[in-house]
Amino acid sequence: MKKKMRWIVLIPLFFIASGGFGVWLLTNKWIDDGLEPKANGSNEYAIVLGAKVKKGNIPSLALKYRLDSALAYAIEYPHVKLLVSGGQGQDEDIAEAVYMKDFLLENGIVEDRLIVEDQSTSTYENLLFSQELLPDNVTSVTIITSDYHLHRAKILAKQMNWDADVVAAKTPKSVEMRLRLRERAALLKIYIVGK
Repeated sequence: MKKKMRWIVLIPLFFIASGGFGVWLLTNKWIDDGLEPKANGSNEYAIVLGAKVKKGNIPSLALKYRLDSALAYAIEYPHVKLLVSGGQGQDEDIAEAVYMKDFLLENGIVEDRLIVEDQSTSTYENLLFSQELLPDNVTSVTIITSDYHLHRAKILAKQMNWDADVVAAKTPKSVEMRLRLRERAALLKIYIVGK
């Protein structure tokens, strides 16, 4: 009887573990898929997604890496306009987009190449509010954000009838595991409920 009871417990555990492993592999593939297609300057506009600005107007590492990638891209493709997107969280002294604009100006990007969207509080709002600031005829954009975040951003861009290519910013090693785990949950949510 004990042997039978053990199998009654082990069989469901096996299926749960197999399902969890399958979801892990699937979401890992989605994250990897986000890294393509790489941007080549063919889009007139690049949207830089915000990340936390710490007290004292210090960028989080995620924001620093996104800005470094945006700056390098802007220098390589001087015809591209950058739309910086991110509002001000309750624990931030400044809107993320305002910080990003100041950083880019200080690093030689001229103001007429910059567009500021400073009201968004989520990835969905980043893109939705950015769309309102771009010409109606824009059908393709470049998205600049952390590598793990690109696939979800591309899905949301597609919902707004945009094609998107990408510039991947590296993810800080100190928070990579936590952020990727959270992103896996966000990806499952977007596939289930749509945003």
